Amino acid sequence: MPRAGLTRTRVAEEAAVMADHVGLGKLTLAALADRLGVRQPSLYKHIDSMAGLHRDIAVNAKRELGEVLARAAVGRSGAESISAMSRAYRAWALEHPARYEASNLMPAPGDSEDESVSMAAIGVIADVLTAYRLEGDDAIDAIRAFRSTLHGFVSYETAGAFAMSADIDRSFERLVDGFVIALTRWADTKPRPEAESG
Repeated sequence: MPRAGLTRTRVAEEAAVMADHVGLGKLTLAALADRLGVRQPSLYKHIDSMAGLHRDIAVNAKRELGEVLARAAVGRSGAESISAMSRAYRAWALEHPARYEASNLMPAPGDSEDESVSMAAIGVIADVLTAYRLEGDDAIDAIRAFRSTLHGFVSYETAGAFAMSADIDRSFERLVDGFVIALTRWADTKPRPEAESG
């Protein structure tokens, strides 16, 4: 029986749930239509193509990840905030593998909504990194390092590439600790405001 009140948002949400189970690349419109209780042509009232559906999943995923990071950072600062955000990032990515994959899709040129949610998630990271007094290119370096560090670890973990006996959680914590040490050293090379004014 068709579901009442089907919307573009609902279609994208159900597609994301399916994709997390079968994989983003294995998501089909036929299976999605069956899940929603509608005929496949009815989906085109809400999406224009599979690429468009992937785009909607990506936008929602980026927004969700940004909210997850923001909640993790609330009431914390510096190393504590980075550690909390890192754990939240990893947990969300492992729980929602397809959404995580979609969150790394680049916005299409001129897609202001996608660009906005992408920058909002990055903005959460940037706000936390202000504790290390990194500005301009230094801040961009730190943001890139944070994202690359976590993405690399999570990508290997989700691919089942960590087959050695050492505890994966411990490895992750050490990775994050190492990133914090690197940030601290970067910050230590910056002149203190007092020195700049003196």
